[in-house]
Amino acid sequence: MGTPHNEAQTGDIAKTVLMPGDPLRAKYIADNYLTDVSCFNTVRNMSGFTGIYNGCRVSVMGSGMGMPSMGIYSYELYNVYDVDNIIRIGSAGAFDDDLNLMDIVLGMGSCTDSNFAAQYNLPGIYAPIADFTLLKTAYDVAEEKHFSVKVGNVLASDVFYNDDTTVNDRWKKMGVLAVDMESAALYMTAARCRKHALTILTISDHLYRGEKLSAQERQTGFTKMMETALETAVRLQNNRQMEAL
Repeated sequence: MGTPHNEAQTGDIAKTVLMPGDPLRAKYIADNYLTDVSCFNTVRNMSGFTGIYNGCRVSVMGSGMGMPSMGIYSYELYNVYDVDNIIRIGSAGAFDDDLNLMDIVLGMGSCTDSNFAAQYNLPGIYAPIADFTLLKTAYDVAEEKHFSVKVGNVLASDVFYNDDTTVNDRWKKMGVLAVDMESAALYMTAARCRKHALTILTISDHLYRGEKLSAQERQTGFTKMMETALETAVRLQNNRQMEAL
């Protein structure tokens, strides 16, 4: 098997994959949360690992930055490796006044300024949304753990350094909570492949208060988001096993 971007073979990757943007965050999760770990990919240094978390087989792999990169890796995971669920675990810049650094945001929907949907030749504007079962499960986990979590619309932007300095204000007035750079591509790819996706974000910057985390804090400090995603994967597997009885 294998692709130009992923050297994994059949069976190397679990049905649920956690996808941070940073491959070093993938390695951190593998090193600190998983047992019986095997590395299935090192192509382009986009590390991928499969291991066991609380009796559940789960994989974690970097997605890189931006929607083209997410589009490639998620498409291959869904179509080549028969992955069912992808949970993006990434960082985001906050618009919402009530969000603080390290808060968790679950992306119920993902607005975008990207042209990613043009490939589908749709007769209107597509609304990328999360899988409800993944969303509800993750929300329940975060609530039970008493994590600070908010659910709503996010923005997936193609532009990090935007020449138009007014764009954030316009998204904010529509109630968009925060901005990342991958969620819309993940949701659209999942919809096209008839698979499941969720974006879980940790606030790393507040774009209106000038607050931000360090690069090291982004790599290793998002433990609440990681634990929420891992426990969501466990509950998905347990529910699937119950349904099979």
